Amino acid sequence: MLLTGARGFTGVYVRDELQRAGYEVIGTLARGEDVGEHEHLLDISSVHDCRRVIGEMRPTHIVHLAAISFVAHEDALAMYNVNVLGTLNLLQACIDVGCHPGKILIASSANVYGNAAGVVDESVPPAPVNHYAASKLAMEHLVRTWFDRLPIVVTRPFNYTGRGQEPRFLVPKIVSHFVQRRPVLELGNLDVARDFSDVRMVASIYRSLLSGPAAGEIVNVCSERAYTLHQVVDMVREASHHDLEVKVNRAFVRENEVKMLIGSAAKLRELVRDVKPIDFADTIRWMVERPERH
Repeated sequence: MLLTGARGFTGVYVRDELQRAGYEVIGTLARGEDVGEHEHLLDISSVHDCRRVIGEMRPTHIVHLAAISFVAHEDALAMYNVNVLGTLNLLQACIDVGCHPGKILIASSANVYGNAAGVVDESVPPAPVNHYAASKLAMEHLVRTWFDRLPIVVTRPFNYTGRGQEPRFLVPKIVSHFVQRRPVLELGNLDVARDFSDVRMVASIYRSLLSGPAAGEIVNVCSERAYTLHQVVDMVREASHHDLEVKVNRAFVRENEVKMLIGSAAKLRELVRDVKPIDFADTIRWMVERPERH
């Protein structure tokens, strides 16, 4: 089993989930990182490096999580090189070295839906509004051309969180302010509602999709439950036993921001039947108890 992005926020949980399921997981790291046991260096922007690693390992399965995932990342070209070309390099390397994994799971993003509102299923036309989303959609379009050659499942996860996620992301930011007993928290529009999931549930879904029969599919990964930022703040306030002042910073308020965005999990339920949902209040309590990963 080859897992790219193994040390990323999601990768750590996916690795644990797959190992518990009995997979022997080899993680890949970007150049410059210290290599540990059961890890390989891999520059996914190089098809030659992808051929080398795929050829040496000949993985039975691949989970591809490596990506530039921060929407506000300043280097747009790097985002396309990694998110689009890096994915294509992995697939091309499989064909070039004659490796045919039993399943390849590739993580895209619900950001491809752009400013779609309401309950969004996979039939909603994508309309990306930033480079991150555009890179993921471009990747999806090109990956589709490989559906007849390799057994691929593409996931579109909505918002998810958990211990170890960087505080530049919304929910960890809220949690860290309460845990650190800060007096003030600045946020954007508190009335927007978003579909939030637990990273542990996402990892379980990926494990189930990997072992299931689905191939040539694009599927939402979501909870079908939306929470406003007001509700998230209240959950963290209750779990932390701390109160603070919440201020709306106009610099964080986006024009024409979608009021509510919820993913439809109808297709996911058809493909995955062995994963139990995690109540988001339980996720918040888990994060407040110890925000860091370990």
